[in-house]
Amino acid sequence: MKAFHEETKIITNKRELAKKIYEVSYLTGSFTLRSGKVANEYFDKYQFCCDPVLLDSIVRQMVDRIPSGTEVLAGLELGGIPIVVLLSYYSGLPAAFVRKEAKKYGTARLSEGTQVNGRKALIVEDVVTSGGQIVISTRQLRQLGAQIDSALCVIDRQEGAVETLASVGITLLSLLKRDDLS
Repeated sequence: MKAFHEETKIITNKRELAKKIYEVSYLTGSFTLRSGKVANEYFDKYQFCCDPVLLDSIVRQMVDRIPSGTEVLAGLELGGIPIVVLLSYYSGLPAAFVRKEAKKYGTARLSEGTQVNGRKALIVEDVVTSGGQIVISTRQLRQLGAQIDSALCVIDRQEGAVETLASVGITLLSLLKRDDLS
């Protein structure tokens, strides 16, 4: 078995990256989304998040999209976690892992890792459709004292998230939009 670095071919071209993500993660059928909507196409984030070379290629291109002044990267459970870990590594910014709800045992925290109170946090997500989970998590993190005005995702499905998030003071930044994938 060769070491990871010997086999790595990082994809640096955005068009090639979009093509590869589409190849490995695009599915057709009937899929119920988190929003409750039923879609006939789906991007299986686990297919690109669990491929070390592809994930590395994605995150390297996301680093430049981190807004100036960001102090904490807040990855949303579950798809945002592998992305935020590598994004933290490449950017040098600390990470927080944000649960969908505070756990009922142990520390009973909503956010694990780096504290968000009084800090400018960037929400990190995988695929965004309506933006509903980002709105919920942002509200919860703001209650904890986080300052949030942006979210960064791998894929914006272009189904209303930009407008939904703007209505609560969040700018959606994306590596790729649905139109980039084919």
